[in-house]
Amino acid sequence: MQSCDVLIVGGGPAGSTCAWQLRQSGLDILLIDRCSFPRHKTCAGWITPEVVNALKLDLDDYASERTLQRITGFRTGVIGGPQTETRYGEPVSFGIRRCEFDDYLLRRSGVRCLLGEPVRSIQREHGQWVVNGALTARLLVGAGGTACPVARQVLPRLTNHSLLVTAQEVEFEVSPEELNRGSIEGETPELFFCDDLAGYGWCFRKGLFLNIGLGRVDSRDVTRQMTEFCGLLIDSGKVCARIPERRHGHSYYLQSNTSRPVVDDGVLLVGDAAGLAYPQSGEGIRPAIESGLLAAEVIRSCAPNGTFGQADLKAYADLIAERFADSRSGSHSLLGDILPQKWRQYGAARLVSNHWFARHMILDQWFLHRC
Repeated sequence: MQSCDVLIVGGGPAGSTCAWQLRQSGLDILLIDRCSFPRHKTCAGWITPEVVNALKLDLDDYASERTLQRITGFRTGVIGGPQTETRYGEPVSFGIRRCEFDDYLLRRSGVRCLLGEPVRSIQREHGQWVVNGALTARLLVGAGGTACPVARQVLPRLTNHSLLVTAQEVEFEVSPEELNRGSIEGETPELFFCDDLAGYGWCFRKGLFLNIGLGRVDSRDVTRQMTEFCGLLIDSGKVCARIPERRHGHSYYLQSNTSRPVVDDGVLLVGDAAGLAYPQSGEGIRPAIESGLLAAEVIRSCAPNGTFGQADLKAYADLIAERFADSRSGSHSLLGDILPQKWRQYGAARLVSNHWFARHMILDQWFLHRC
């Protein structure tokens, strides 16, 4: 029977960030994940300067062996409609490949890892957690995404499906000649909103890779819309390469006031397991990183007295509520609630292709959080 003080379930950005911050805490940390790393993760794949600073990333070191695409602007519009271009003149984000980024963060954490091992059972015995009948821990950190076994087995399941984003994505390598024939620029990713404003598609160029995807706050016709979106990119000459037919699917919850509890006796949730993706853009990386840091802060504060009860961990729930209060209260889910239903299709193209609205609302506030 292996034992540890803290068992982190999930090696994505939330789990690995929490582990990285706890490495020097004096606690015995073990991280378990059902996948071996590197592994693919459905995601558009960009990080903001705030994420870079929070993680204390050395960008030169990171880029020496991995893809790092400077992003200095965006093109926005509706699918099949007019676009507007916003230039910042400086990097406002960085394109990354999640297979590389997640592997880098996990390795950098420096903690013991048990990879390729799914969590099959979780039991509470004598004030400790017993996982898979072979691991014991005083504290469980659920960092396994939307389907996190800790969230599913220990804390109540989220039931508000109106806040569930369903996405499909494909990332593939393209020859320099094919990239040059297309019109997608590495420093200027393109965002294409659905005409009902309930989701958007994207096309990002990262070095010799293209990342294409589409997500919605419902699962209605996502496969069909993704197929049509890929066809539009080809027909318009934006992409002059064969787009693989095999796509990766993913679903996750947006932040809301009705999100599941994030703490209980001996357990807390971080990242997508806690339903922390930004409601306006669907971004999950920054909330995952920040929740991992906040969780580590509270866990370290509990370490001296050696207890991880619900009362001890409540400080984490309070910090999460405070940090994301503005996002949760009165927020719009992927823009879909901005206009009355009967106006959405008529007003969508005008709204998202308006230069002022695209820059100051969509990009500065909802996607980049510069305000």
